[in-house]
Amino acid sequence: MAFEVYDDYEQGERVQKWLRQNGLSIVVGVVIGLVGIFGWQQWSNHKAGRESEASQLYQQVQTAVAAGKNDQADAITEQLFKDFAESPYAVFAAGDRAVRQVNAKQLDKALVSLNWAESHAANPELKALMQLRIAQVQLAQDKAADAVSTLDRMTPKNYEGLSQELRGDALVKLGRPDDARKAYEAAKAALGEGAPQSGALQLKLDNLAVAGKQGA
Repeated sequence: MAFEVYDDYEQGERVQKWLRQNGLSIVVGVVIGLVGIFGWQQWSNHKAGRESEASQLYQQVQTAVAAGKNDQADAITEQLFKDFAESPYAVFAAGDRAVRQVNAKQLDKALVSLNWAESHAANPELKALMQLRIAQVQLAQDKAADAVSTLDRMTPKNYEGLSQELRGDALVKLGRPDDARKAYEAAKAALGEGAPQSGALQLKLDNLAVAGKQGA
């Protein structure tokens, strides 16, 4: 019994000594941990608040466009670029502005908007969508080689059917029918037979076959 009491006493002394030696670091560690927890919560709340503000601004952009107030929509879009560049809503607004610019035949300006959107898109699928749109504009500018280079930047399997069809269109303009055929076939495989684009893709393949026979 005496031995057990001595052991308890000795263990108690060791614990107290350890606490005296390490107590400050324990307190500091606890404080740092609590600060980290509360700091993370504050940062999360701050981020959520900023996303809410960005969302409201993007809704204002859409409302302005629906009312035919494109200048107002552009001004709000610029505010999103300036104050909320890290938000996906700024990327959405850039993509929407590019659509308006394309409709106004302002392809160079549309390309600027889409390049901004691509560089600020954190989500891989959103970035791929902007790259697809960039390639579409480049092809409309008769810059087929640039369009192919842009499509090469896209992550594989993202919008594969659409990107392969667009690649085929660009390769046709570049005078590369064999490569274009492969791209169209890849697009058909990715989209599936029941896809709405299947008929158009088959027509493009048929046109390539007819052109090949005529050139033979």
